[in-house]
Amino acid sequence: MSNSFSVRFILKKYKAKNGKAPIYIRLTHNGKHCDSSLKRKIPVEKWNTNQRVSGTSIEVRKLNRYLDQIYNKAFEIFENLQLKDEFISAEIIRNKLFNLEEEQQITLLSASKYHYDQNINNFSTGTLKHYKVTERYFERFLSAKKNLSDIAIEKVDYKFLLDFEAFLRAWKPKDHQKPIGHNGIMKHMCRFRKVLNYAYKMDWIADTPFKKYHISYEKSTRTYLTEEELSAIEVKELDIARLEQIRDIFIFSCYTGLSYIDLFNLSKDHIVIGINGEKWIQYKRQKTSTPFSVPLLPKALELIEKYEDHPKAQENQLLPVVSNQKTNAYLKEIADICGIKKQLTFHIARHTFATTVTLTNGVPMETVSKMLGHTKLSTTQIYAKVVENKIGTDMAALQEKLSNSEQMRKAD
Repeated sequence: MSNSFSVRFILKKYKAKNGKAPIYIRLTHNGKHCDSSLKRKIPVEKWNTNQRVSGTSIEVRKLNRYLDQIYNKAFEIFENLQLKDEFISAEIIRNKLFNLEEEQQITLLSASKYHYDQNINNFSTGTLKHYKVTERYFERFLSAKKNLSDIAIEKVDYKFLLDFEAFLRAWKPKDHQKPIGHNGIMKHMCRFRKVLNYAYKMDWIADTPFKKYHISYEKSTRTYLTEEELSAIEVKELDIARLEQIRDIFIFSCYTGLSYIDLFNLSKDHIVIGINGEKWIQYKRQKTSTPFSVPLLPKALELIEKYEDHPKAQENQLLPVVSNQKTNAYLKEIADICGIKKQLTFHIARHTFATTVTLTNGVPMETVSKMLGHTKLSTTQIYAKVVENKIGTDMAALQEKLSNSEQMRKAD
């Protein structure tokens, strides 16, 4: 990595008053500079091309000696920082040169917290929560592997990234959670990269080690309910009220494709009369702010009507949605009761809408993409591949069935 440093004196003529302009020092490190006033003014015509003052008077010689001293002292500070292998920036040299109070050292955790605070109004609640989880892993890693409570941000190098990734892969949760999968680890690394990129933009680090690090995701299959599984959950008589309510919320998402957070925020105001004269949902995804419109199918309309007198509906929430954690816990109970072997989570409802409810029934991919609020058609194409795989499996089963029938006919 280059470690260039230069010092220039500049006469800022545009600030001249009564024919005199102020002298500034410009410190430049690795292409990034900062200017500071020397609190000296001279007649504009006295400044020469050697960045000094022309003349032989005592005042001129005294000022030029001062400029020489400042010049030499700046390089001395730079060389001392190099010898001590300390982080260098034009601002740090400036602060030491003029004995200014230096800002508190930027650390990994302080940079992470600052990035979080700056984006409180930009990120969704869910995204902010994910950044906090990543930050807790920073703390665990530093404590367990480095025996540190924090680390200077400039000390985070490529090896640190590899060690952190290895720590995440080996992490064994003590609670009910599962170990972190590959894609989960990559999401933590992606958030880590964004924190360091932010630090780079703030001039807290000279470069980011993520230039050498490759983030890669494994292709994952979309779990969804088949028509038979969806029907089994729909028709099952549930004696426990809380399970019935969660089942209904889940089924509503199966027929609308809404994610948990979008359904949680859905209100009566988002139900409109569409172009066909029927009721539609018109809203925008919290995750991407992409607008989407979904015509309400009869099953969805039936569920809205069922809960229109519910206390939460009176508060303008369309359906009585509880926390995501409780919802997924109750869905596990529902899966057991209905004999569903798949790990039932709320997001499966969205996948089911894309596959079993729409694409399998001939709804064009472009239409499904718009109803799901996808920003790219390629995201929806993942579901199309799932449908193709299902068709292939179904046809293979049909072929086997026909083959067996043919063999039985010949045997007769």
